[in-house]
Parts: sequence; structure tokens; C-alpha cells
Amino acid sequence: MAARIDIYLAIIAAWKAKDIDAVLSHMSDNIVWHFAAAAEPPLRGKASARKFLTRFGADIAEVRWRVFHHAEAGNRLFVEGVDELLTPQGTVIAAPYAGVLDFDGDLITGWRDYVDVGVMAAQRRGEPLSAQVLELMDKPAI
Repeated sequence: MAARIDIYLAIIAAWKAKDIDAVLSHMSDNIVWHFAAAAEPPLRGKASARKFLTRFGADIAEVRWRVFHHAEAGNRLFVEGVDELLTPQGTVIAAPYAGVLDFDGDLITGWRDYVDVGVMAAQRRGEPLSAQVLELMDKPAI
């Protein structure tokens, strides 16, 4: 069994390469993915995850997703980082986040990302990155 963080970093590498199949290969068929916990309903199953990733990925020119800290406990991985991307129009979107992933063996069965979608929406409207977002982003990645 691989270390949970290694699986997560493989997902990040696959997403940066825009390889949706590789991303999905790390998810169980019945994944429940809260991509914006408390703000949006969860995605249920790989088909829903594929649809979301295809739609979301269409508006990304470059992925700069980074992890700053992580901890593993039992079948669970906790992460802190920033999901930063560049749109085709040149807009930088940066969302500091915390995530919790549940595993069954090497497959993710549950994924909860805690992120402020209002911060992302403001940046999509052209508002600059706030001082607190810049401060949260200014950490070395693992």
C-alpha cells in the first residue's frame, strides 16, 4: 500500500498534466467528493467526478496546485495547501484550502475540500489576491 500523501501527489501531477483518467484511477467507483464542502453538494461516483473535472479543467491553462502540510491517521489523509490556477484569459485564481481524504486500500472513497468559494469568485471577477491569501500562499510546498 502506498503512502496516502504519495497517492495525493500523484493526483496533483496527473491534474497538472490534464490526465483525467489518471486522476480518476485513484478514486473508488463510489467516491463521495465534496469539492467545496458546505458550499456545493458532493459529487457521487466516478462519472460525476469525470463530468466535473472535464468542465472545470476546460477553464484552466495552467495548474499550480501545491501542498504545504499533511498528516496521515489510519485510513485518512489531512492536507493543507493552495489550489492555484491560471485561466486561459490570464487570471490567477488562488484558493488556500484544507482537505480530508478517506481511503480504502489505495483508493479514495471520500474527499472533502474546505475552501472559500467567495475568494475564488472575487478573483474570477478580476479582484486582486488579498493580503491574507498571499500570506497563506507564501509557504514552501512539500
